[in-house]
Formats: sequence, C-alpha cells, structure tokens
Amino acid sequence: MKSRSYIMTGLFLLLSISLSAQLSNTKTETAKVFGNCGMCEDKIETAGTEKKVSEVSWNKDTKTATISYDSKQTSKDAVLKKIALAGYDNEAYLAPDDVYQKLPACCHYARNKETPAENASGHDHNAMAVAQDSGPLKQVTDSYFELKDALVQSSGELASKKAKSFYDALAAIKMESLKGESHDAWMKVNGQLKEDAEHISETKDISHQRDHFNSLSKSMYALLKASPAQATIYYQHCPMFNDGKGGNWLSKENGIKNPFYGSQMLTCGKTVETLK
Repeated sequence: MKSRSYIMTGLFLLLSISLSAQLSNTKTETAKVFGNCGMCEDKIETAGTEKKVSEVSWNKDTKTATISYDSKQTSKDAVLKKIALAGYDNEAYLAPDDVYQKLPACCHYARNKETPAENASGHDHNAMAVAQDSGPLKQVTDSYFELKDALVQSSGELASKKAKSFYDALAAIKMESLKGESHDAWMKVNGQLKEDAEHISETKDISHQRDHFNSLSKSMYALLKASPAQATIYYQHCPMFNDGKGGNWLSKENGIKNPFYGSQMLTCGKTVETLK
C-alpha cells in the first residue's frame, strides 16, 4: 500500500512540475494597435492568434490588444508583426501601404506614420496575405464564405462572430460603387441581408442561425448573379433541410460541405448552378 502511495505522490509531483513549466512559459502583455470597428477586431484577433501559441483580444475603444503567448514558441514582437502584415499599424510595426489600402472602407483608421515603428513590409514578406482586387463586393463575399464555414463546423459562437463581420462588410458598401443590375439587386436585397445577418449575430442557437442563413443565401445568390463575376462560385442545394423543403447556399468549392447539418450530413446535397 505504501509503494502505491509513493507512486501516486510521485505522479502528482510530476504533473505539478509539468503544469508549472507550462504556466511559466505563458506571458500576457498589452500593445497599442490601431483600428476602427468590429471587422477590424476580427481581423486583428485572427492575425495574431495561433492555436496553442498565441491569443489576441483587441478593444476597439482603447485601441489596445491584450496578447497572451507561449514565450518558447513566439514573442510579442512576432505577434505584432503578423498584425501589421494584416493591415493594422501598431506600436512596433507599420502596415504595408498596399495592404492597408485594401482594407474595407470602414477599417481605414487614421494613420500616424511618425510613430517610432518599423515598416513591416520588409519583414516576413511571405506571411502577408495576398488580397484579390476584384470589386466592391469582395469583402461581403469573403465574409459570407467565412460565415458558411462556421456553420459547417456547427459552431454557433463562431457563426455569431462571422455574421457580425458580414454585417460590417455590408455596411461598408458604398451604393455608388455598384452599377447597373448589380446596383438594382443590391437595392432589393440589402435590407434583408442586414436583417438576417443581425439575427445570426445575436444568437448562438445553431438551428436559428441556419434558418436565417438559408434566407441570407437566397439574397446573396440574387446579388452575385446580377454582379460581375469575381471568381467561380457554386450554388448548392440540400433537399433535407427545412422539413424536406430544402435549402441553398453558395460555395467556393464544387465539393459539398453542408452548412445546414455540418458533420451530421456533411456531403448531403449537390451543385445546382455555377456562377462564372
């Protein structure tokens, strides 16, 4: 019995030492990061967060990022460099001008290039995401696909966050930038898109989110079908959704990843139309 007690005590000590070592590697610091809105918050946090390595939380009112990171794997400096390469000036690095210019209009914060910061464009250039310059609806379309992917993962929390980003992208659209049929379609569906996005963002109930995503997807289809093609987009259909009435969504891939059922019926559905 004593030997068993010694073994248990030893295991406990080893676990305690291991946990202490992990905690000692974790550091939390703050840094000034410039931005404007909820979409900025999403982009800043996404750029600086890496699973099991770093996590960033940004406050848009104070323009302050709280950075927690494993000091054996990364540093505050490295995280701030990633954030700058995503388009956001901070106390250590300035964003490359071309990346800043490609941010949505609502994200164009006031820049002060006289701050004592390096230009991030000369460092880790391969880490910079290459954005496609393909018209005023690009950010809306990209945000839609991110929302769709969150529903494929059956994550109500992530879908709520992505719906907020989608709403911000809609709000950033300048009506005069849309021409002809695209403008006419926008005028018809803009209100419904915002209403559905708002409903999805205000709940984490995945079932309720999927109901509104079905409606939102119909409006997105009408808008993109009337607009100049940015890339090949697949309009896909699930016959099982909504008590057999079916539901549709848009995808960048021809392969089926069902946002209405996620892993329960991931490949249920088919492509019914290709928008080019």
